[in-house]
Amino acid sequence: MKRLRHFFSFALFFILLLQCTNDAPRESPDISEGLWRAEVTIPGGNLPFGIELKRENDQLTATLLNGNERATTDDITIEKDSIQIRMPAFNSFIRAQFTENELSGTLTLNKRGGKIQVMPLQATLGHDHRFFETPAANPVDIAGRWAVTFVEDDGKVTEAVGEFQQDGSRALGTFLTPTGDYRYLAGDVQDSTLYLSCFDGGHAFLFIAKLQADGSLKGDFWSGTAWHESWTAQRDENVELPNAFDLTFLKDGNDKFDFTFPNIDSVDVSISDDQYRDRVVLVTIVGSWCPNCHDEARYLSRYYKENRERGLEIIALMFEHVDDFPVAIKQIKRFRKKFGIEYETLFAGYSDKKAAAEKLPMLNHVLSYPTTIFIDRQGRVRKIHTGFTGPGTGAHYDKLIAEFEETVETLLAE
Repeated sequence: MKRLRHFFSFALFFILLLQCTNDAPRESPDISEGLWRAEVTIPGGNLPFGIELKRENDQLTATLLNGNERATTDDITIEKDSIQIRMPAFNSFIRAQFTENELSGTLTLNKRGGKIQVMPLQATLGHDHRFFETPAANPVDIAGRWAVTFVEDDGKVTEAVGEFQQDGSRALGTFLTPTGDYRYLAGDVQDSTLYLSCFDGGHAFLFIAKLQADGSLKGDFWSGTAWHESWTAQRDENVELPNAFDLTFLKDGNDKFDFTFPNIDSVDVSISDDQYRDRVVLVTIVGSWCPNCHDEARYLSRYYKENRERGLEIIALMFEHVDDFPVAIKQIKRFRKKFGIEYETLFAGYSDKKAAAEKLPMLNHVLSYPTTIFIDRQGRVRKIHTGFTGPGTGAHYDKLIAEFEETVETLLAE
């Protein structure tokens, strides 16, 4: 009987030990570092982009690859066999299950008014091609400058300029519009068709166009899950956009640009405050969701640090995708952190352009994010620039920066 009790005691101990072993947390697998070729599925097809996962000093980073652009985030969470990669400044994220060389999950974008776009995502380790792994043998030539017409589904027309570079069947390029550019696009020319894509953390773009018998391009543009435009293009090395300094201006009877909005500490700030008296002030109308605004902020953050002691001030009026103050401020703080911004950032309201124009009634309209107002030491508006031509446009960016700095230098010297 005693031996029987010992047997049952040992058996019970063994069962409990086995149970504890089964319940103990298993070591999570580590995701593979290296280049991943990702695709998200949108109504226009599969939209490819690159992700580089890299670990340094126990910190995993993810870098989005778009042509010559590199956008890196370290806001990454791994739990067992799942990974979440957040792009905080855009409030978007990738969530996926992973194996040694595959990712399967979704890309989620947060759009204006709290609308959510969720797209299926797949990724494979060890591939760096964009659309086609095997280069085309005899692709058509699309390199050069093109006069482009975008037509929205409701019939609204936007004139643009396309600039494309080509190396064999690999293609790079961008589109310039009166309100900004489409930044870094990368893709392929396969036979007679041009494929370009981009995912920069906030926007998922896919362009496809076929070369026609008359030498023109004709195709479609999709952005995320909800936006589509058709587009056509004709070669034109001399095509130009309207002067960006002529599109936005003060209405008749207005000689001052004035406003009062709260900053990230809930303190109301006005351009009429003493700290801006006798200073050259740049007021930029922006949003943390806007890629061109990111390009501008990256430049302005550095430029402000170099020139504020000379009498320069900058105020960013942030129009966000949400009208809720605490939520908007959280997003603005992420924007500030990403670019090391030390100038004032004010929450001005909801990102709808009509609503923004109502907040700034002295302007003829708010046509673009960003829009930059140059104000002299006497508080007079001297210039207004619509849009921002970013570094993805090459020489156009260099020209804009030269004009920008020449204007500020003139105002500082007065």
